[in-house]
Amino acid sequence: MIKNQIFILLFISAILTSGSCSESKNTDQKNNSIPAKIERVTEKKEDQETQQNLIKEPDSINSKNTVDFLTAYGELNKETKILIETRLGNIKLVLYKDTPLHRANFIFLTKIGYFSTTCFYRVVPDFIIQGGNSESMNTLGYRNKYKHYKLPSEFRKNRKHKYGAIAAARDWENNPLKLSTAFEFYIVQNKKGAFHLDGEHTVFGEVISGFQVIDKIVNLKAGGDEWPLEDVFIKASVIK
Repeated sequence: MIKNQIFILLFISAILTSGSCSESKNTDQKNNSIPAKIERVTEKKEDQETQQNLIKEPDSINSKNTVDFLTAYGELNKETKILIETRLGNIKLVLYKDTPLHRANFIFLTKIGYFSTTCFYRVVPDFIIQGGNSESMNTLGYRNKYKHYKLPSEFRKNRKHKYGAIAAARDWENNPLKLSTAFEFYIVQNKKGAFHLDGEHTVFGEVISGFQVIDKIVNLKAGGDEWPLEDVFIKASVIK
């Protein structure tokens, strides 16, 4: 029985790893785009503490009640500032009130601890750094729990992809409404901006300090999938 279970797990792992490689090729074909990453398979062994904590979290937001949940959550949680701590320094963000669903979602995921299981997993010099995913089973646990819900786009004429802008990643295929992924975000690192993405991705905040940290992260050595060879883990918290 145990041998059969091991064989099944190895078989599933091989399939998922193959899918990840295929996705990396798609990323290379779309220069200067921001696709949402699918979880990569991990071989790391981690304790089950976070997974157990997930069971205690309320089964709240899902793909059917996204707007209603975030609207109500935003009214009760009006914070707009986030601190992201990394081994290379700290980045402070301010979230826009005129993109209320994206703001509420980022606050929600920060408060339940999701972002603190993730890292900056994509670096593209003179373009962006992208975060909100990792190889951790804890990250996968959160994503499975909350059913990969999507956010309606919140495009605003005055919210551009300027230097330091924060925006939501999204799927580029079979997504005519340009729905945002709930879990992944990117920060524009190019000082000239990335204005070709205006109207393609929702900009919902900006960096207010830590620009030098962004430059340090974007210049890290990375593999062919643009994932830094040495992970830059995130610790995210809501601040005043």
